[in-house]
Amino acid sequence: MKRRIFLLLIGCAVMTAVHAAGLDLKELTSGAYSAKTIAGVRPLNDGERYSQLSADARQIIARSFKTGEQTDVLFDVATARSDVRLNHIDGYIMSPNEQTILIQTETQRIYRHSFTAVYYIYNVKSRIMERLSDGGPQEVPAFSKDGTMVAFVRQNNLFLVKLLFGNAESQVTKDGEYNKVINGKPDWVNEEEFTFSRAFDFNADGTMLAWIRYDESAVPEYAFPLYRGSNPARDEFATYPGSYSYKYPMAGEQNATVTVHSYDIKSHRIQQMKLPLDKDGYIPRIQFTNDPERLLVLTQNRHQDRLDIYAANPRSTECKLIVRDQIDKYVTEEPYKNLQLFDGGFVLMSERSGYNQLYLYDNNGTLKRQITQGNFVVKAFYGYNPATGDCFFASNEEGPLYQAVYRADAKGNVTRLSQQQGTNSATFSKTFKYFLNVYSNITTPPVTTLNDAKGKVLATLEDNQSLKVKVESLRLGKPDFFTFKTSEGVELNGYMVKPANFDASKKYPVVMYQYSGPGSQQVLDSWWVGNMGGCLYEHFLAQQDFICVCVDGRGTGGRGAAFEKQTYLNLGNLESKDQVETALYLGSLPYIDKNHIGIWGWSYGGFNTLMSMTEGRGVFAAGVAVAPVTSYRFYDSVYTERYMRTPKENPTGYDRNPMTRATKLHGALLLCHGTADDNVHLRNTAELTEAFVQADIPFMQLVYTNRNHNIYGGNTRQHLYGSITRWFQDHLK
Repeated sequence: MKRRIFLLLIGCAVMTAVHAAGLDLKELTSGAYSAKTIAGVRPLNDGERYSQLSADARQIIARSFKTGEQTDVLFDVATARSDVRLNHIDGYIMSPNEQTILIQTETQRIYRHSFTAVYYIYNVKSRIMERLSDGGPQEVPAFSKDGTMVAFVRQNNLFLVKLLFGNAESQVTKDGEYNKVINGKPDWVNEEEFTFSRAFDFNADGTMLAWIRYDESAVPEYAFPLYRGSNPARDEFATYPGSYSYKYPMAGEQNATVTVHSYDIKSHRIQQMKLPLDKDGYIPRIQFTNDPERLLVLTQNRHQDRLDIYAANPRSTECKLIVRDQIDKYVTEEPYKNLQLFDGGFVLMSERSGYNQLYLYDNNGTLKRQITQGNFVVKAFYGYNPATGDCFFASNEEGPLYQAVYRADAKGNVTRLSQQQGTNSATFSKTFKYFLNVYSNITTPPVTTLNDAKGKVLATLEDNQSLKVKVESLRLGKPDFFTFKTSEGVELNGYMVKPANFDASKKYPVVMYQYSGPGSQQVLDSWWVGNMGGCLYEHFLAQQDFICVCVDGRGTGGRGAAFEKQTYLNLGNLESKDQVETALYLGSLPYIDKNHIGIWGWSYGGFNTLMSMTEGRGVFAAGVAVAPVTSYRFYDSVYTERYMRTPKENPTGYDRNPMTRATKLHGALLLCHGTADDNVHLRNTAELTEAFVQADIPFMQLVYTNRNHNIYGGNTRQHLYGSITRWFQDHLK
């Protein structure tokens, strides 16, 4: 009884200390420390203004790029002339001529990028608002270049609405069927791993539509159960559980067959492009050029070490290869995510030099010049001005921890436009006369400014000063960046969060967090590092006398292809060694308790947590793996094969996984997973737990009902982070 009272008093003391410092886990998980951002900025055609959804989501307003002041109201739910009354809107799409706006309402998420919504057509001049379609919710609508037509996807088929003909609606395709054929939008794996949701485009004169068709009939199906649950409750499953079934190609299995088709809007003729694509190849993007007879089609082979760009004629269906980019090991997502066309050519990203750089091509695929060059990584491409030859981009020329905004002129001279060192990103006006810059560093919440073409700050839109003052009042410790060399001579970057009252004469337990996936970066001079912005979860743990550490090991991004691609064909091998090396390095420091070091991570970070705890050197006393992959035989084809090829080609690489190393587990392990995770299936955790059970290895498991890969909703995040915190409190102290 006395021992119980003593423990209760200690618990009260800890809670009092946490409360006194001001950081409360419930506040953290509920977003009380969320930074304000300027979302939905869309540059307008005049080059002087941008549009933006109002804070209450009731208006679309226009603001000056020079001053940030409001210049106009483009849409208002209160004044829209319609028989439908809206309380707010979820988003909008502006027509190319800005005379018509698609108003997004009743949004329902599908996967990471996809959703259905009910759209309305709003005429800016007359203020009349009408339904886009009466046939049910729509997906991925897009305007024709002249703004007179809208195409969209419904139930896997393409539809066309002609605004000049009383919003007359016609159905373009009729073979779409759930889990069989999809027209104009990607299937699950293409959406997830090629990062897009719309797979159709209008040509320049509005006479043709082109789209990607996905035949997933032969793709194996995956199903997971659905329960009643809560927040939200699924009352239809109150008596018997339900299920969700969809096509999910795992590594080495059958993918959807992809083809490109065109539709002549006047004659209604549908044709298939004569694209010389491998039977198991991919089409990450299609896009029409300013020439109505020229469609660019980007393709990849299944190994994903070759990116081809074809010029396709939508009428003759002939396709001509104009660019082939053969890259050692694999092509990353960046080239097709950042491809931008302009009148006369396009700019392509490529790692052909060993670092991600920009290359200028004409419409025929002739390389005109390399825009950027050096031993640094271009992180984003913002645009090319054909009138001046200027190119605008972001790169980490200042070092792997930083990102700045630059202009490269036609002669190759590069000028830094962003003013402060840290992490910067930009949105440019249509004429490149102004840009909106978002800056942050590891201790500074995002500061959003308007800048002129030389980078001079014209106005500050949001400085998050109230959040900064709130965080500073907590008197937290300051995160420190550090580097060290492993026993193999590899230099790694990391950051460390110490308690505010750090005492170098004490020995502290450590919680290490990492993601470690190919091309990822966690160690950045950015507010968005850590788990909740500003390393605030790490600071929360530091208040309880933990030191928190994050290190980017081999395979991570920002340091060029040679560093990133060392993990090719052997995911989890070098990454786990580097986390073990990090623990050994930390254990050599006089203020670290080497016997009480923990590690955790989510998704790939969960996988590498398990790999690190089974690496063999036994440096971790505890770990938490959230939604982990436990064998890449269970994960999707596109992502896995990019880095591992197929299980048949690389059985040894696939066999190196947490399940085959289950008997080597060292440390107390907590596994957390959502039952409705469509990305990393619960199967991963289920199979691993069985390996532990049969090997008589102790572990603990938390399952979250109906939660997807992000594990949120209701009190879920509070429970998850509370469980992670208690696990480390119980096993590292």
